Amino acid sequence: MPSQVHVDHAPWFTESRLGMFVHWGLYALPARHEWVMSFERTSVEDYAAYFERFDPDLYDPREWAKSAKAAGMEYVVLTTKHHEGFCLWDSALTDYKATNTPAGRDLLVPYVQALREAGLKVGFYHSLIDWHHPDFTIDDIHPLRDAPNVEELNASRDMNVYREYLHGQVRELLTNYGKIDYLFFDFSYPEGPMAVRYPGKGKEAWGSVELVDMIRELQPGIIINDRLDVPGDFVTPEQYQPTGAMMSGGKEVPWEACQTLNGSWGYDRDNMDYKSVELLVRMLIDGVAKDGNLLLNVGPTARGEIDPRASATLTGLGEWMRAHGRSIRGAHSTSLVPPADCRFTRSGNRLYLHLFAWPLKVVHLPGLAEHVSYAQLLNDASEIVIEKLDPAQLAINTRPGGQPADTLTLVLPVQRPNVTVPVIELFLNDESELA
Repeated sequence: MPSQVHVDHAPWFTESRLGMFVHWGLYALPARHEWVMSFERTSVEDYAAYFERFDPDLYDPREWAKSAKAAGMEYVVLTTKHHEGFCLWDSALTDYKATNTPAGRDLLVPYVQALREAGLKVGFYHSLIDWHHPDFTIDDIHPLRDAPNVEELNASRDMNVYREYLHGQVRELLTNYGKIDYLFFDFSYPEGPMAVRYPGKGKEAWGSVELVDMIRELQPGIIINDRLDVPGDFVTPEQYQPTGAMMSGGKEVPWEACQTLNGSWGYDRDNMDYKSVELLVRMLIDGVAKDGNLLLNVGPTARGEIDPRASATLTGLGEWMRAHGRSIRGAHSTSLVPPADCRFTRSGNRLYLHLFAWPLKVVHLPGLAEHVSYAQLLNDASEIVIEKLDPAQLAINTRPGGQPADTLTLVLPVQRPNVTVPVIELFLNDESELA
């Protein structure tokens, strides 16, 4: 049976299966990872060099939306503010925003408009962390964590003031841009390796319960992730592939694996550790086979463009999705056990066999002999011959031995289809009771 992954107030989420994450901010200028301010222990004063030079003259979110659509994605999630504290919108609560840089404008307005025009769901990411705000207390990931006078500096900081700022900015985001479909908060660390020397931050620091109540009041249809240190609508495993269903608040909820192209979220010019298109397609398939989504990240340049390496990856993903998207969108898991190096997904009365490795001439599917009426390659709709081998048949020379009576045998061409991952579409009988 497919797991209960439906989000009652936003069924689009588990139907879409594939979205685009966009990490973009001042960190695109140093182009050395989005955590550059923390990694290099950069002060607010020194980091201002990027604020003074932020001028994304090639920023056109319609091109982002076009790339997302072409890649088979159905929603986009943009960092409104990352840990550095810089805001892409014209917030009334701070001067540290895009309108006060050479960009000179609110960058969320055209983003939201472009997504709506393209028929994409609108998502916002918002960092709970803020290394620029003067009342955000210094902790183990703060750029000033190694300063000799941390206790003295923290004595003048008030998280109550910051919490009001956080809530006020979220209110702006959910009030000034119309309907927002998705909200990704990042992140809580009340204990663990990020809270060793100094206290970490969790639901008390953020006022998470009150924050969620406000969000639900402002945007009743929105979905919220699980990083507020309180249960969320969905779980966000990061940079790994889950093995199955995931839990939040003691119940099974949808999950979405958020993944980078090269290990960095923001634009990282010299990072060449790019995942191949084939690996990304396999990750997408593997996730859907376990009732999960994939949120795949791009980090635009400081001029506002998706760089050529990321664009090429999106193009490759889109080529596969164009022919195979119906095995992904609206598909879910099944209790059937696939052959080795394969994954099953199902949508309605169609079962999809994704072949990570191409077998020699045949593939055997136990338990399906009486349930499948027709089979075809999904990329070109060419027939795949189906057989039911006599269980008593003896293996003699070139004749294979029989298979158990309930086994469906697919007869494959020797030549593997020239697609990233071949998919066989199996049409189930109307009376099929397969889970």
